[in-house]
Amino acid sequence: MSGCVQFLRFGWLEVVSCLFPICLFAGLAVSKYVDLPIDRYDALLAYCLGLTLLFWVVGLETWREVAVIFAFHLVGLGLELFKVQVGSWQYPGDAVTKFAGVPLFAGFMYAAVGSYICQAWRRFDLRVSSYRPVPTTVLAVLIYANFFSHHWIVDLRIPIALALVVVLRRTWVFFSVGSHRYRMPLAVSFGLIGFFLWIAENFGTFLDAWNYPDQVDVWRLVHPAKFGAWALLVSMSFVLVASVKSLEGRLYHRGTPATVSTPEATNVEPDDLAANITAAEIAPQHGDANQSSR
Repeated sequence: MSGCVQFLRFGWLEVVSCLFPICLFAGLAVSKYVDLPIDRYDALLAYCLGLTLLFWVVGLETWREVAVIFAFHLVGLGLELFKVQVGSWQYPGDAVTKFAGVPLFAGFMYAAVGSYICQAWRRFDLRVSSYRPVPTTVLAVLIYANFFSHHWIVDLRIPIALALVVVLRRTWVFFSVGSHRYRMPLAVSFGLIGFFLWIAENFGTFLDAWNYPDQVDVWRLVHPAKFGAWALLVSMSFVLVASVKSLEGRLYHRGTPATVSTPEATNVEPDDLAANITAAEIAPQHGDANQSSR
């Protein structure tokens, strides 16, 4: 029975962490089936900007998190501009805010991923141990570059993914559900998030937010290979968020426990850090959550 309760709690925390993506998909659905006084993509851009402002005003996201999310918006928009030009996918319909075939609202689909990570970080009281920022960042940059370069040279996503698994082999993410503390390998979390993003992409294409070439005449399931691409893209979003979280307790929120720890920063072995992080780096609202760790 307790396992079912924990699963329901976990599901609820996931839902509320996905508040921005849920609102985004609601906007996609409404804009598809309801006649609007302006072009659909223009309305979606105004809607997403309003959502971002609302999240900041009501305190769902801090200005640092909004800045990180905006950075991922720009990263995604750059990728969209290239992919549309080479014919990987297209955006049907016209809009004033459409540049080189890409509506400016498109970056918010990537920003939604960043919003989810920021929300989940807080709601699950995430802690990351043995994080290696330099090699992880280098691989994230290579992942982004490969999305462009594989159109001219061999696709390196599999070697890069394997290298990422090696770099993150000792990196764990700790999270709380109720009074219990859990952990999983960070690389596994990337895979799980990537899978659900692939499902979300199917809904997005079904709502005609964009179309792959084989979906122009009739909707088809997005190729399962895109699941791997999303898992890799999640690592890029994580690096952006972790770069800010790693400064927590030093440049801001001074005196609070660090939520991203590296072996170099703590001068302990990774295994010792993994053990300590569950006992010493719990946020106050969870009290003795580690006493119930499983």
